[in-house]
Amino acid sequence: MAATLAELASAMKQYGMQPAIRGDAGLSIRRVATLEDAVEGDVSFLSNPKYEKALHTTKASAVVLKPEIEAPEHLNLIRVADPYAAITLLIVKLHGYRQHRRIAPDNTRSNIAPTARIGENASIAPGVTIDDDAVIGDNAVIYPGCYIGPRCRIGNNPILYPNVVIYDDCVLGNNVAIHAGTSIGNDGLGYAPVGEQWIKIPQIGIVEIGNDVEIGANCAIDRATLGKTVIGSGTKMSNLIAVGHGAQIGENCMIVAQVGLAGSVNVGKHVTMAGQAGIVGHIRIGDNATIGAKAGVTSNVADGETVLGQPAIPIRDMRRQIACMQRLPSLVSTIKNLEKRLAELEQK
Repeated sequence: MAATLAELASAMKQYGMQPAIRGDAGLSIRRVATLEDAVEGDVSFLSNPKYEKALHTTKASAVVLKPEIEAPEHLNLIRVADPYAAITLLIVKLHGYRQHRRIAPDNTRSNIAPTARIGENASIAPGVTIDDDAVIGDNAVIYPGCYIGPRCRIGNNPILYPNVVIYDDCVLGNNVAIHAGTSIGNDGLGYAPVGEQWIKIPQIGIVEIGNDVEIGANCAIDRATLGKTVIGSGTKMSNLIAVGHGAQIGENCMIVAQVGLAGSVNVGKHVTMAGQAGIVGHIRIGDNATIGAKAGVTSNVADGETVLGQPAIPIRDMRRQIACMQRLPSLVSTIKNLEKRLAELEQK
């Protein structure tokens, strides 16, 4: 879908941005590309200053960038305060979202229980199993190999990619997308020591997922031992994430790949967790907190705090530690010299 620079700028204005065009406002743009890969008819963007040199070699017809960045005269520009957000809107406008092939439900190719209830305009591929008394809303898209357990409740507009498993009694809100290989509602690591044995504790809780949640591939979200494991509305999760039983994750969180949350952790709203962070159980992560990559969080994190390290500490303290570590070789050399001088003085 092509659009002119003027139409692209208008799309930004709908979201409160104030774009300014330099060059041909009627220029037709076909697609979005990187500065390196762009060709004539493409629009690209610059949000990271380290790629600024690419402005002089790019073949893009137009570039989205900040007002203060200088650019070659031949480039058509859309200047805007937040190029990254702006290019996101342009990708949506020019490319749209993935379109799903519609497949009418067919009990001869899928195993749909007679007591299951499915809303209007469903697309259910062959090889799907929907168990007793499950309820699914309108406009469902369910790819091959998915299993939806007994008594599950799924809202409108769900997208379940291949081989997603949703165990019994779990609840999903509207507009939930779950990518291939993810398991929702599997048993948590619930065992009690009895003598020298581990006795399994029945996991009789559920998982409840809010509206507008997207969960990446090969994630595992444990059902609660009692009560609910909760994923708040608007939260986005990458791939290979493990959420322990009884965890409570707030709204609009961003959780990056390979994060692990132990059971009963309580995560506030709008929390960001970078890749490979690990969170121990039974602690609270405050609203708007940021957990750095590979952080090992072993205690509560205050609202708005950024932590890093193993164990994780406030980032300002971690920076001091890193600065000290970098000075260790010279400090060791200084100590050796002082020890030598002290020995000489003692001899005298």
